Amino acid sequence: MAGDVRVGIVGATGAVGMEMLRVLEARRYRLGAIRLFASARSAGRRVKFAGEELVIEELKKGVFQGLDIVLFSAGGGTSPEYAPDAVAAGAVVIDNSSAFRMKDDVPLVVPEINAGDCFGHRGIIANPNCSTIITLMALAPLHRTFGLRRVIASTYQAVSGSGAMAIEELKRQVGQVSSGEAVTREVYPHQIAFNVIPHVDQFLESGYTKEEMKMENEGRKILHHPSLRVSCTCVRVPVYRAHSISVVAEFEKAVDVAGARAAIDAFSGVEMKDDPATLTYPMPLDIAGMDDCFVGRLRRDCAFENGLSFWVVGDQLLKGAALNAVQIAEVLQRGR
Repeated sequence: MAGDVRVGIVGATGAVGMEMLRVLEARRYRLGAIRLFASARSAGRRVKFAGEELVIEELKKGVFQGLDIVLFSAGGGTSPEYAPDAVAAGAVVIDNSSAFRMKDDVPLVVPEINAGDCFGHRGIIANPNCSTIITLMALAPLHRTFGLRRVIASTYQAVSGSGAMAIEELKRQVGQVSSGEAVTREVYPHQIAFNVIPHVDQFLESGYTKEEMKMENEGRKILHHPSLRVSCTCVRVPVYRAHSISVVAEFEKAVDVAGARAAIDAFSGVEMKDDPATLTYPMPLDIAGMDDCFVGRLRRDCAFENGLSFWVVGDQLLKGAALNAVQIAEVLQRGR
């Protein structure tokens, strides 16, 4: 797929879709053409891109002819309906929903970790869950160095992961609490302002949620590590943007902090931000809008013999979604 590529974005008016467009422009992706698709109510809207105005087209069957890659970010219901149509039209689909992630014939890719898997696709490549991507950006170099056995993780997930309405709900509730008004809620089952909710996605019979199981299931597939064991608790926090994850990881080999730092420093897309003496560690307020993920609070774990504990933060709209999808497109364009 060398040369200029004709790209479409499905869900172009959503938060991730708009970030995809911005990332394509910022990274100067070699575009032969760009087309934007959304629901009928958004059709006809104009969006600025690279000094021009693009008109949003209505998403419907038969609109994908002539496109090489279609980035999907319109939800798990839209992808199964329209992605096969895009593939039939000759495009490669890079899908941000959970619809195809665990299908055996669909690569699940974080380019810094398993870019080669892209070339086993049959028309669809899946973008992993945002928290999974951010966590694995720190764990992958440690796994290569020490051999990962199991993980205990707690996520601190920003409200923008639930969409624009969740952002507005947090803003509204902050104002309501500050003014002494009754708090109203529409998106979350409980008040999110000045609160944390230990519940992301639907509960399963096991007591875990679907979001929590993604860390194990997707992690195994991306790392090619079928025996990986993960226990995760996902928490929604009153932060607008960027997810944070607290991680305890156990390894096959003896670990040392210096070796762990060196492994992370040498890995593309993740950086150390860790100096307790100067109170330096990654926080979502600082990391929002940044492409890389950042690791801090790295230390030997005192519960596992070969364990490390750390804190990792990444922008879930960028590396956790839009940026990762565009990086997959770049891999396809390079052809390697």
